[in-house]
Amino acid sequence: MLPCGPALSFVRCLVRKKNVSGESLEESKLCRCLSTVDLIALGVGSTLGAGVYVLAGEVAKSDSGPSIVVSFLIAALASVMAGLCYAEFGARVPKTGSAYLYTYVTVGELWAFITGWNLILSYVIGTSSVARAWSGTFDELLGKQIGHFFGTYFKMNYSGLAEYPDFFAVFLILLLSGLLSFGVKESAWVNKIFTAINILVLLFVMISGFVKGDADNWKISEEYLLNLTAIIENDSSYENVTSIYGSGGFMPYGFTGTLAGAATCFYAFVGFDCIATTGEEVKNPQKAIPIGIVASLLVCFMAYFGVSAALTLMMPYYLLDEKSPLPVAFEYVGWGPAKYVVAVGSLCALSTSLLGSIFPMPRVIYAMAKDGLLFKCLAQISSKAKTPLVATLSSGAVAAVMAFMFDLKALVDMMSIGTLLAYSLVATCVLILRYQPSLTYEQPNYSPEKAALAASERESAVSESQINMIQENHFSLQALINPSSLPTKQTATTVNFLVGLLGSTIAIFAIIQYPGKYLLDGTIKWRHLDQI
Repeated sequence: MLPCGPALSFVRCLVRKKNVSGESLEESKLCRCLSTVDLIALGVGSTLGAGVYVLAGEVAKSDSGPSIVVSFLIAALASVMAGLCYAEFGARVPKTGSAYLYTYVTVGELWAFITGWNLILSYVIGTSSVARAWSGTFDELLGKQIGHFFGTYFKMNYSGLAEYPDFFAVFLILLLSGLLSFGVKESAWVNKIFTAINILVLLFVMISGFVKGDADNWKISEEYLLNLTAIIENDSSYENVTSIYGSGGFMPYGFTGTLAGAATCFYAFVGFDCIATTGEEVKNPQKAIPIGIVASLLVCFMAYFGVSAALTLMMPYYLLDEKSPLPVAFEYVGWGPAKYVVAVGSLCALSTSLLGSIFPMPRVIYAMAKDGLLFKCLAQISSKAKTPLVATLSSGAVAAVMAFMFDLKALVDMMSIGTLLAYSLVATCVLILRYQPSLTYEQPNYSPEKAALAASERESAVSESQINMIQENHFSLQALINPSSLPTKQTATTVNFLVGLLGSTIAIFAIIQYPGKYLLDGTIKWRHLDQI
């Protein structure tokens, strides 16, 4: 049995929090060279990947129909809520680390360690999968000659491994890792160029869709869909036929289908969190990070909304191709050569998405290594480029190995769980942080709002005595019923307890709702998870 002293010391180490209150914004070894425009381009490039060219057709055909524009609106609203949580943390804790740092500051080291590894694994899997998607898209343009060659001479017949080693994906990852090691400003310029091309291609798709589109595709009758279903199923009459394409109109699958589409579309907005890892590389993080997150989500929503509207106007939703909807839609309206423009846009989108996956990964590793949760050598900074050199090259090498050998389909499906965990923790940490005594920073010399911030500091100094008076008060029922408008240690303790209680309640209900119903299914027999 362990003595109480070492056991308590171990527990304190697990729940200790990082104190960043006395740190200055200028205390950074990284290069502060990014502007607000750079962050917006980084967020748009990372979020607006190849999914904009594929996802709209898949969701419109199977879930939403023309109401996919509403699905994207609902998903965008949910993403903005998550984005605002990141934006608030970016303003209050403007340091490198994203969700890892936010968790470390508010709930302690154990959850921070779990969150950090969750982010690293998500970024590694995302980088590898996007690199393989880039390679596959390029191979499609060449008539699958690359895949045929490597599949013939380097075929791997092992479960869990890819069909053949993807040398092209390895080259892409190592190339972009070297670019990021060379300098963050140069990487930002490359990202802005590819993002601009992607946006231009999407504008072309939108304009083409509204020019060649037909509003009747949003008003298809149920009778027409019943006749179509009868023809497909070889029925002589449609009286006893149920339409396989919904009831027609703007919401052929009802509002339930629109919500189901919104759940899928939500993950199209994943990627903006890479902006939160630039806290020590942007010139004015407390202003640029919130603006960058919100603006990038707004641009992405407009792009998704416009492309999905154009696509469903050009072609009836039930005819959309789930794998390559835009090229098929352009063929449908008689603009076949436009598919080459779409191919260029999809490659540029994959390039920016790949860069957006590689960019935050070494920053999280650097933050964890600097805090002692990973090897210290991973926190080394290049003296010339002022980038986390060792973390960038090592993480790029790991992602390259995974892209080279492994079949990532099962791992990609698990990324949604990691994303949900990160977003949930950040939202929880914002709630906890609001009821703790405020974090204060020295403002950087280069800030154009220095005078206004100095005035704000003087106002906070005036209220400091009030905070001290409140903190001296002991717990009382009156203080619980009518709490102070200023955060104190008492409010922090109360909120921590309530958040922990809420999390435990949700976990218990989840256990009862899903595995429990299979445990008590009449046979009182436990079923394995692979049978659920």
